[in-house]
This record gives sequence, structure tokens and C-alpha cells, in this order.
Amino acid sequence: MAKKTLIGTVVSDKMDKTVVVAVTRLTQHPRYKKTIKRVSRFKAHDEDNRCRVGDQVLIAESRPLSKDKRWVVLRILRQEAQR
Repeated sequence: MAKKTLIGTVVSDKMDKTVVVAVTRLTQHPRYKKTIKRVSRFKAHDEDNRCRVGDQVLIAESRPLSKDKRWVVLRILRQEAQR
């Protein structure tokens, strides 16, 4: 079975080998039919600590790596400008 992949933006890189990735999706309100943005945050494993806040990354589902880390960073799609 293929693993799920998502594209999101790194919102925190303060932990060692872990980043928090915010994935935004658009959904429609059931009654009012207005399009709403929903944001889900996932903790993802970043082995080499290469990700920085603002980077756009591709993450994939994996086995549980800790209590709430179940995703791994596959690659950095777009890096934020150097600080």
C-alpha cells in the first residue's frame, strides 16, 4: 500500500531532528457552502536538521517514531530566503 504524502510549510524547527509542518486544505462549510481554510499540524522527522521555518516540504506517513511523531520529511521543495 502506498504511503500518504502531504505538502506543507514548516512552522517550527526548535526541536532536535523534528519539525512542525502546517498543512492547509480548503473545505466547504456543510450548510453555508462557503470555502474555509483548515490547517492541520504534523510533527515530522528531519534527520539532518536541514529544514527551517518557512520552507515548503513534502512529508510522508511512517511508523510511529515517538508519542506524536508519525511523519518523515522526504524533501525540501522550496527553501525560504537565507536569514
